[in-house]
Amino acid sequence: MQSSNSPNTRLQEGMRKLARREHEALHLESIEMIKQNVRDPIPYFLLGNLAFEHQNHQKALSLFEQAVAYDLSSPLYRAYLAKALTTLNRQSEAREAAIQAAELKISDAHVADTVGVVLSRTGFHDLAAPLFERAVSLDPRPANFHYNLGSSLQFLGRFEDAKASYLNAIQRDESLHRAWSSLVSLTKQTDSNHHLDKLEALFATNSGSTDARLHYGHAIAKTLEDLGRFEESLDWLGRAKEKKRAEIQFDMEKELQHFQAAQGTLTPATKNSVQTAEEAPIFIVGLPRTGTTLVDRILSSHDDVVSAGELNTFAGLIKKATATTSNLVLDGETLLAADEVDLAAVGRAYLNDTAALAKGAKRFTDKMPLNFFYAGLIHRALPNARIVALRRDPMDSCLSNYRQLFATGFSYYNYTFDLSDTAQFYRAFDDLMTHWRSVIPNDRFLEIQYEDIVFHQERETRRLLEFCDLSWDEKCLRFHENDAPVSTASSVQVRQPLYSGSIGRWKRYGGALSSLAEELHPLV
Repeated sequence: MQSSNSPNTRLQEGMRKLARREHEALHLESIEMIKQNVRDPIPYFLLGNLAFEHQNHQKALSLFEQAVAYDLSSPLYRAYLAKALTTLNRQSEAREAAIQAAELKISDAHVADTVGVVLSRTGFHDLAAPLFERAVSLDPRPANFHYNLGSSLQFLGRFEDAKASYLNAIQRDESLHRAWSSLVSLTKQTDSNHHLDKLEALFATNSGSTDARLHYGHAIAKTLEDLGRFEESLDWLGRAKEKKRAEIQFDMEKELQHFQAAQGTLTPATKNSVQTAEEAPIFIVGLPRTGTTLVDRILSSHDDVVSAGELNTFAGLIKKATATTSNLVLDGETLLAADEVDLAAVGRAYLNDTAALAKGAKRFTDKMPLNFFYAGLIHRALPNARIVALRRDPMDSCLSNYRQLFATGFSYYNYTFDLSDTAQFYRAFDDLMTHWRSVIPNDRFLEIQYEDIVFHQERETRRLLEFCDLSWDEKCLRFHENDAPVSTASSVQVRQPLYSGSIGRWKRYGGALSSLAEELHPLV
């Protein structure tokens, strides 16, 4: 039997106080523990949780670092250190802390899950999946553990195992909306195998939660589209998104300011003083769902290329260098302030921070789609970098963005909650691509059309490899055999050979998309 003053008892009682929101008592008791023993890691850990709960993530990080320093053998403290680092967008450090935690003996399901979440967020799904499996084996009751496992298994291409995990999650919590939307996204729904009645019932009973409405509504829309009921599918997307759009109070005018500021980061008058002889990464940019993952798979199938995934690294370094006051990484203020930044230092920091992800390969890809805002700054910071911009038919681009369920915590895709907003965003994107074409040398900036890849695969693959200064590699035509993890919404599609089924998808919706066509005129 543990004494009332044993480390485990003090730790558990402190976490219970945190759960009961007894913050003042927890703070006082933690300070008292430090007075009794300044090297006791427990009070620093508890105070770190208290700071994290109050959104003081920098203070939380400092306290978790102190806890780790006083107990190097605890995976718990390292797990929370990694969690704080990833919250602060310090992904390379978060990954390292999580790997260190994973190397310790983890006997607590929550700790295993926490470490797995950090590893998955930093792109290491192959390392995350065993942690989620350990969490499930240690405690199979929480539905979320099964959901997290399913997500990593899906990104690893283990679709049947992912499906089983999502079903296990739903069995434990039928209202876990993320599991439902993920389950439906895995396979095509059919007349004899779908969950439409259950999803509609869940949508009706969870109408108070905007996130639940989003997930259930998207799952219903995907099902109806699979069943060929396209106009009903579009109607359900509108119903799913309506309350969320009202909740976030999206401001398109502010969004358009980002595009204007981006154009100012590189103009014909800009003098680039950065010089480098180093091989540089390949940035794959564009609107989501327009072929960025496909191009990433084609390139990373080459013997000399590895995919580093979707990285927020460059954006984070610009934000850190500008030290702007906004709480957003990407905004007009930050882009404008970047003109005063030492971009050579940003380029060096980027290469340093991504070295582990490059895994010693000659070249690596960074396929964060939103890096299209930073193309001018990327060229100035890393003059040897290649920037590949994906383009797709305007109607298909807007529809694919609108019908995609993006992470609700990532505000940069908030334009997708309304078709008209999506159209305006597309037009601004098109203008920005025109600007980049005029100011970035054509041996550093390449636009490639998704439809051309589908219909002229070898021609476009050769063009792509030549632009990236890579030799011909036959494996690039067999990108679907690439077994590397895919942490995007295209995780299922890019494991199949090229197909043209999604080209002209918008035409199946008939007159329901006439207003979108009008807004995109004359680009359509």
